[in-house]
Amino acid sequence: MLSHTGIWAAIDRLAADHDMTASGLARRAGLDPTTFNRSKRTAGDGRPRWPSTESIAKILTATATDVGAFLGLAGTARDEAVRRQVPLLGLAQAGAGGFFDDGGFPAGTGWEEIAFPGTGENVFALKVAGDSMMPLYRDGDRIIVARDADCRRGDRVVVKTREGEVMAKILVRRTPRTVDLASLNPDHPGRSLPATEIEWMARIIWASQ
Repeated sequence: MLSHTGIWAAIDRLAADHDMTASGLARRAGLDPTTFNRSKRTAGDGRPRWPSTESIAKILTATATDVGAFLGLAGTARDEAVRRQVPLLGLAQAGAGGFFDDGGFPAGTGWEEIAFPGTGENVFALKVAGDSMMPLYRDGDRIIVARDADCRRGDRVVVKTREGEVMAKILVRRTPRTVDLASLNPDHPGRSLPATEIEWMARIIWASQ
């Protein structure tokens, strides 16, 4: 059975097998270079977006790949994705110093891990604590965030400030000077932060509830 994760992973693998990025593959097929960007694989509300049959047909033609071989890539990628483990941190750990490298990814080894049915390199999980993220996320839920995903207006994001505060919000507006955030919980206020105070921002791409 085809899955959203498997199809997108197959596109990435097809590109890699021909020594190209996903953007390069799109360009070779005569498509817009951003056709297969990661930011286009999910909608702003987290719903999955699927590549069009036309775009898939064009990349198969451009790489002289038959449908059966492509579906084989999708099945293999799906099976690998099901087995993938990503680091799991508590929110308190995420806010403390020394737990992230310069790229904003958990540093070192020995983390608790959870299975994640997806792709992407700079991906990790956070365990929700308290009620500040209700009603979407409850105490004990696990959310998966992607540090390399584009954050756009309306996205659910996790933000870490340079002071060590970690919060899950909705991105309302982002300018070179300020970042405006709305609260997931109507009982908690939104925030407006100077851009210089933000250490990193990651988009929430999945939740285990």
